[in-house]
Amino acid sequence: MSGATRMTGGQAVVECLWREGCEVAFTVPGESFLAVLDAFHDQPGIRVVATRHEEGAGFAAEGYAKASGRTGLCMATRAVGAGNLSIALHTARQDSTPVLALIGQVQRARRSREAFQEVELAEAFGPIVKHAVEIRDAARIPDLMARALRLAQSGRPGPVLVAIPEDVLTEEADMAFRAPSPRLRSRPDPAGVERAARLLADAKHPALIVGGGVLRAGATNQAIALAERLQAAVYTAFRRFDAFPNDHPLYAGPLTLGVAPVLLRALEQADAALALGTRLSDITTQGYRLPPATAALIHADIDPDTVGATFAPAVGLVGDARLVAEDLLASLGPGSPAARAATWARDAHAEYLRLTAPRALHASPAEPEGLAAALRAVLPPEAAVVTDAGNFAPWIYRYVPHTRPGTMFGPTSGAMGYAVPAAIGVKLATPGRPVVGIAGDGGFGMTMAEVQTAARLGLGAFVCIVMDNGLYGTIAAHQRREYPGRPVATDLGDADFAAVARGLGAAAETVRSNDAFAPALTRARAADRPAVLHVPTSPERLHAWAQGG
Repeated sequence: MSGATRMTGGQAVVECLWREGCEVAFTVPGESFLAVLDAFHDQPGIRVVATRHEEGAGFAAEGYAKASGRTGLCMATRAVGAGNLSIALHTARQDSTPVLALIGQVQRARRSREAFQEVELAEAFGPIVKHAVEIRDAARIPDLMARALRLAQSGRPGPVLVAIPEDVLTEEADMAFRAPSPRLRSRPDPAGVERAARLLADAKHPALIVGGGVLRAGATNQAIALAERLQAAVYTAFRRFDAFPNDHPLYAGPLTLGVAPVLLRALEQADAALALGTRLSDITTQGYRLPPATAALIHADIDPDTVGATFAPAVGLVGDARLVAEDLLASLGPGSPAARAATWARDAHAEYLRLTAPRALHASPAEPEGLAAALRAVLPPEAAVVTDAGNFAPWIYRYVPHTRPGTMFGPTSGAMGYAVPAAIGVKLATPGRPVVGIAGDGGFGMTMAEVQTAARLGLGAFVCIVMDNGLYGTIAAHQRREYPGRPVATDLGDADFAAVARGLGAAAETVRSNDAFAPALTRARAADRPAVLHVPTSPERLHAWAQGG
């Protein structure tokens, strides 16, 4: 074969990854892909990180992809390893994160007999991921791997799964590699842009909802320019709170769980709304309620299947968020918006500032609001804040602002156990900045073994904070509301997370008051290894937006 190189399937897989610019792979090793692991031995340009659980490998790859903009790589074995990985892949799907999951598969000759750990991986994972394929011919590895890696990044990014039988990975074939595909940016339809610009220009009370597509396109500056041209009230989509600077005078607040109703007022009163780079999920739209039906909706997203999926827009625009914003600005041209709109939007920001200024508390046990105040005071603006899912998180979302893009990481899927392994991925992608992972005791307990992974990697300026109320707090709050006085299965009791962390190789402290937290955080940031701060909190403080909201 002209231009082909003879090698094993495992070597071809690693060659594909190297050609695509992969630098880090996260895995729990398995015998079904030993040939790939062996091929990594001869490719020092790709760092292979062993995690303590496949879920940790998947979350680390997802965090790495978000922070780097490149495709995250995780690897696992057959049914059991792939099953453990599935939560992270679902998270990557709902977060539109490019992740490649490489799964070893049962040998071809043993298939269809319920062989050891056998499952039809492509069929099982097809509904979870963006694309799933099993490669059964070694010579097809370069072509099908390149396609999978292209699909992970194209359009609306997402996870792809490639399963390869063990014997295909050891088989030799003539491999013909193709050049990596360029990442294409699509421009919206000019006629649609003109219609959208007219609707926005005529609006008295325009609103802008900024989502993850703005972050992926590097379009925050364009979103700012568009908001300023329209004097629009700006909201950030669920767990995309860093897509627009929270200190900007047009920022109206985050669209999140339990947000104070007063912060939604500007969106409820909008007569035109531009949803830019967001799929308008149920949490972002507060139960598919906002923007209101009375507002002219312009929905702009890279994915044509996303535009109009949850709301029927007045105008739908398919395109890269940065190009959409640039084209809208060009179509709007120079001009000054109505003074009424300008005042309206800035009043919304004033209300946001009022509700998100934390008090400096001096309580013992520590109050979550006071912890957020200390984080706000101590962390530099470039710090990466990685939040788990849980009832602790709204305190962070309310009181810790983001003024730069790429500083907030959290699972829109609501997957617990995210913070520690995702923070590892973020740190490896951006080693020069501080990374803080924040979890409740429930979520931390699910993946806390990955603290040892962080210690083994020698990560400094890496802090994990455990806000411990002894509960599965989100469900406890739901039970108290729906079935008062009848708690079931939400009490977690006591755990010495600092002792566990020290046993895993981290520096660790238990912090029992608000006054002790800021000094402990400063010490943790200065440690030459990962640090864990275990902060017991009251089980009664479950509603972050109740105070003043």
